[in-house]
Amino acid sequence: MVVRKKLGSAKRFGARYGRTLKERFAVVEKEQRKRHKCPYCNAIQVRRIAVGIWHCKKCDAKFAGKAYSVREKIAAKEEAEAEKGEAVA
Repeated sequence: MVVRKKLGSAKRFGARYGRTLKERFAVVEKEQRKRHKCPYCNAIQVRRIAVGIWHCKKCDAKFAGKAYSVREKIAAKEEAEAEKGEAVA
């Protein structure tokens, strides 16, 4: 049996637009709507206000970032690898 991705909030489109398009949309929207890590206080309290505008509820910082996430996924992966390297050393 084929394993399919969950559509999440993209189910609201019903039978329109096709499955693969809705799957892609669901991934982007899930990333956009989750809480992100604040670059100032490192709390996971950052929410998106508008396209590229983010707000931290803890330190009340308002700053610019990417449209759908605070940082690029590549930068986040490199940072995670650097933290692992520091923990081992």
